[in-house]
Amino acid sequence: MAGTLSVAGEGPLVYEGKDGPGKGKHIVFLAGDEEYRSEECIPMLARILAVRHGFKCTVLFTTNPADGTIDPCNLSNIPGIEALDNADMAFMFLRFRDFGDKMKHIVDFVNSGKPILGIRTSTHAFNIKDAKSPYAKYSFNNGAWPGGFGQQVLGETWVNHHGNHGKESQRGIINPAMKDHPILRGVEDIWAPTDVYTVTHLPPDAKVLVHGQVLEGMKPEDKPLEGPKNNPMMPIIWLHEYKGEAGKTTQAICSTIGSGVDFQSEGLRRVMVNACYWALGLADKIPAKSDVSYVGDYKPTWFGFGKFTKGIKPADLALPADAE
Repeated sequence: MAGTLSVAGEGPLVYEGKDGPGKGKHIVFLAGDEEYRSEECIPMLARILAVRHGFKCTVLFTTNPADGTIDPCNLSNIPGIEALDNADMAFMFLRFRDFGDKMKHIVDFVNSGKPILGIRTSTHAFNIKDAKSPYAKYSFNNGAWPGGFGQQVLGETWVNHHGNHGKESQRGIINPAMKDHPILRGVEDIWAPTDVYTVTHLPPDAKVLVHGQVLEGMKPEDKPLEGPKNNPMMPIIWLHEYKGEAGKTTQAICSTIGSGVDFQSEGLRRVMVNACYWALGLADKIPAKSDVSYVGDYKPTWFGFGKFTKGIKPADLALPADAE
């Protein structure tokens, strides 16, 4: 029933979506990183897209197989990944994962030509330990397929921190040449406590939407850092097309800015929502200022290792049918 948000048993968290431009489109979200609270911000964004914009959103987490609780430190167990087989779009926030044989669902999706949006550590989403695995080339440090999934599909792999991690925040500066792009419609301000990532492998065909300005400190009013870090500024949100093994072209959107606390920025949430519209062929439906208000409370935990909230199951994040 339209608007029903449910979770079946211990399976994937599914927000069926209310009426809206996204009705009939299915986005599958994958959350699994130890540091930046993907387990908090991914369901928050999925709720907004389902309740405010009508998209069906399935949210998958890495979990502890012993008790079914969400466990960002589990690198291999992601129940429900088969949902990708019927998805219209993949939205991922992963770090150094190895899903074994289930990687086939990732690979099949990458080669399907359907769009992918990757956040922050998704540039180094995979670290396949078995060198003989048919999916080994997806590893972030692969040499034969340089940079693996991150560099080949999203446009960059893990390089380094460009800003001083935990000491120099970042402001998103819209690329003047791309200011009229639909993804940036209504986006007025982006600031994030996380630092800018280094980007050195971006392909020539990539279209940079936003650059990251390194700030002197951890407050939005802090001044831009003087010196070479901002000359030139690093790309932090861009578009890249990848031609898959089956000859189909995948539209990738990558954002190296993003953590639980970063998404308190209304502008950054709007970029994510608009990007889903655009990637799914709904650019003409993007509002002048898309509604990115929270659905329920959102009080993110600060980034850092070992800080995730324990004991939560996907079912605990289900919303009632009357969620507003």
